[in-house]
Amino acid sequence: MLKKEQFLPAITTTEGSDWKEKIKEADELNLKRVAIFVTCLEKKQRKEMYKLLKNSGITEIPFVHLRTDMKPKEIKYLVRHFKTQAFNIHSQARHPLQHDYSKYRDMIYVENVYPLFNEKEIKEFAGICLDMSHLENDRMLNQETFDNIVSMLKKYPVGCNHVSAIRENTFFDEESKKDIFACHYFENLNEFDYLKKYPESYFSNFIAIEVENTLKEQLKVIDYILNL
Repeated sequence: MLKKEQFLPAITTTEGSDWKEKIKEADELNLKRVAIFVTCLEKKQRKEMYKLLKNSGITEIPFVHLRTDMKPKEIKYLVRHFKTQAFNIHSQARHPLQHDYSKYRDMIYVENVYPLFNEKEIKEFAGICLDMSHLENDRMLNQETFDNIVSMLKKYPVGCNHVSAIRENTFFDEESKKDIFACHYFENLNEFDYLKKYPESYFSNFIAIEVENTLKEQLKVIDYILNL
């Protein structure tokens, strides 16, 4: 059975998410543990974010989505000051790493995003970051990719997860230039019902709610998922 402590409300940094307001909101909600997605922040912005986090009531950031321009010393800072235990990266086919992360390879997991998983790449790191909405989106729209992910899940551990919404109907995604179901903003809690399809073995100890909604709304998502 999944437990509440496995789930982490997340501070995302996409255009539709005000990460500074979310740090303030975390204090208002007295949250001590969150995940962070720094994927849309340049170095100067990340420094500002870390300063705000350090001055907040947040004491732990167990899971961080890395950005490929982050130097190893930035990872060291997160581990030392926020007790980070898991990081994820995208496939290097789309986002080549700019630095040597071999020192932290046992903490870094490769996310299931297009193109197909590169097994050699997974072997270079600790295992898989399983994005559940990507998995469900592929199940409905791309059988080859779905089958590839499932085959890798039989061989390599899931060290962290992203959970986003699955819409009832497809919409055009500007980033991928495709019609998709997976969405980083939810309108109804039943957009997480798809998670019931998947076995508990697909879930890790670090499950980040990757949506642009407020942290208060994310906490409702966590309770909803636990009751599914």
